[in-house]
Amino acid sequence: MGIATGEWHPANSSRAIPAVLREDGILLVAAEEERVLASAVPERTEISPRVGSIPRRVSFPDGSVFETRDNDGIDTYLRGKRGARSGLIHRLEQFHPRLILMTLAVILLATTIYRFAVPVLVEVAVLVTPPFVPELIGSGTLASLDRTILKPSELPEGERQAISEGFSKLATHSKGGQGAYDLYFRDGVIGPNAFALPDGSLILTDDLVKLANGDREMILGVLGHEIAHVEGEHSLRQLYRAAGVAALVMLIAGDVGSGVEDILTQGGALVALSYSRAAEAEADRRSVELMRAAGYDPAALARFFVVLEDKLGDHGDASILSSHPGTPQRQQDIRNYAAELEGRLQAR
Repeated sequence: MGIATGEWHPANSSRAIPAVLREDGILLVAAEEERVLASAVPERTEISPRVGSIPRRVSFPDGSVFETRDNDGIDTYLRGKRGARSGLIHRLEQFHPRLILMTLAVILLATTIYRFAVPVLVEVAVLVTPPFVPELIGSGTLASLDRTILKPSELPEGERQAISEGFSKLATHSKGGQGAYDLYFRDGVIGPNAFALPDGSLILTDDLVKLANGDREMILGVLGHEIAHVEGEHSLRQLYRAAGVAALVMLIAGDVGSGVEDILTQGGALVALSYSRAAEAEADRRSVELMRAAGYDPAALARFFVVLEDKLGDHGDASILSSHPGTPQRQQDIRNYAAELEGRLQAR
């Protein structure tokens, strides 16, 4: 009585011989034209578990292998002879209403991890990060940007010198002091923008300086905002959060390639440009404080958002610049906070 048809492979050979797996008493026999190719008692054979439609393998003690796609025939034999059921993986692959519950459970678990576990792990990672890590990320990201989307600044030397002097005065009042920050002027395709890297490197684009149209205090207000991102370690947190999300995806979906490696290298440039609304609001307020401490107009940053509205058409709740969402409301918040600080000083 035949159990399944397939191919028999002699030991240490790739040769395939058409064969039939038969049950003769207590023997399993692979036969070609009634010729016994291999035999063994069932207890000495190894039958691979069922996984979808992958061919099953019956391994004999002499090293030869019988391979068949007749999974149902093998399962029927195993149920009758050994009382065994099809493999666990195969049963899990088959659709069943309980899979809906399992899917919902996975979604709930992933949401819980993202909402509660990832933020905690991010804070722990920031606390234990040695100083050389932000420096490595910053230098690597800047070098990568210089090779791809940035090029040397074309601003006049006098303009750059004036902005640098104002920046030094501003940085003096920051938590890290003037020595904790380096200002780099760059031209490129990213438009009017400024952003900070985890090591204290600040990049200011020519387009933003041109957009300011001689309003250097407005530029300094933007740079004060970026200093605040470094003080709050916002870009480092964003980087760790991105890595945590990638790890969560890999935990659920399995190997997704070099995702984490990409995030830790090239991805650093992208996450440094985008922060949460809470981080943006915190940086806005800190810019007001730094500008006031340095003797500049504390609400100068609000003029940057006015320019975005007037010249770039940003009138909505979400800015056209990913790093500057909600410009109309932020203008008002900045002015309100500047007035609040003024009121506190007068009350003393």
